[in-house]
Amino acid sequence: KKREKVRTIPVKMQRNISPFKDLKSLFSLYRVFKKEKPQIVHSITPKAGLLSMAAAYLARVPIRIHTFTGLIFPTRSGVMQRLLVFMDKLLCSCATNIYPEGEGVKNDLISYNITNKPLKVLANGNINGIDTNFFDSNLFSLSENSKLKKELSIQPNDFVFIFVGRIVGDKGINELVASFEKLSSKNKNVKLLLVGPFEEELDPLQEKTTNIIKHNKQIISVGYQNDVRPYFAVSNCLVFPSYREGFPNVVMQAGSMCLPSIVSDINGCNEIIIDNFNGLIIPKKDSNSLKESMQFFLENKTKFNEYSENSRNHIVEKYHCKIIWKLLLKEYQEHNS
Repeated sequence: KKREKVRTIPVKMQRNISPFKDLKSLFSLYRVFKKEKPQIVHSITPKAGLLSMAAAYLARVPIRIHTFTGLIFPTRSGVMQRLLVFMDKLLCSCATNIYPEGEGVKNDLISYNITNKPLKVLANGNINGIDTNFFDSNLFSLSENSKLKKELSIQPNDFVFIFVGRIVGDKGINELVASFEKLSSKNKNVKLLLVGPFEEELDPLQEKTTNIIKHNKQIISVGYQNDVRPYFAVSNCLVFPSYREGFPNVVMQAGSMCLPSIVSDINGCNEIIIDNFNGLIIPKKDSNSLKESMQFFLENKTKFNEYSENSRNHIVEKYHCKIIWKLLLKEYQEHNS
């Protein structure tokens, strides 16, 4: 609101399934749309998408756009998967235009027969792109980096792996911590920097993982940070072994800050990262492959430097935010003409 100088209307929504609260949010959205009479409603994320598209349909909003980001149903099974598939089919039936965030998301929507409506990926994927002028390691001086390293007890010759995101099982944290525990036992000049909140009520870590984080002095957990750039600036490589994504911003942010990435072979990650070019792609939930990839960067300085240089150039060329903004504006104008 402050940054863009626009009017905002807050509507509370429950993140997990909660029938009573969801109906309450649906009615609140319906009232907003009836009063404001927008030409376009554009929703993002599963819960907001379902409620917004249904409310917009009921309120007779002419253009109802949904962008699918990370899909949940491919990683579920049984009754829960059927419920999630039904919800996404309902969402699509209420929408007039559907945009998958990337080619992987598009393929999943097709393979699960979620909708027969046209599916369009904007540019090279993602919902907003990256401001590469903002995510730029050159904005941080050596003295600033040295100061933060000192605060975090990172030595000048340490190799720093960084994870940015929610510290939960679904992000592959159990595998990451287990891999790093083995790696750090044989190498004292390596650190793991965890940047993000623990969400124990939604997706708790294994007790063993929590204990390692607490007792391994080479693991540094700094919690949620409003600005993650200083932490990228003192790191060498992003490790992002998530189980599922749509098109992860953090991988693009790291690349824009000249960090190569180790990522799972999942939607989005395997579109941003080209294996052995700007990072390494590993099977998800594979601790051994994760450890070997981390070891690879520690032992191959020439390759590491090559991937680092490729990382920023790749993001600037394919994922600059202005590319996405221009195409999205064009879509709005065409639908509204």
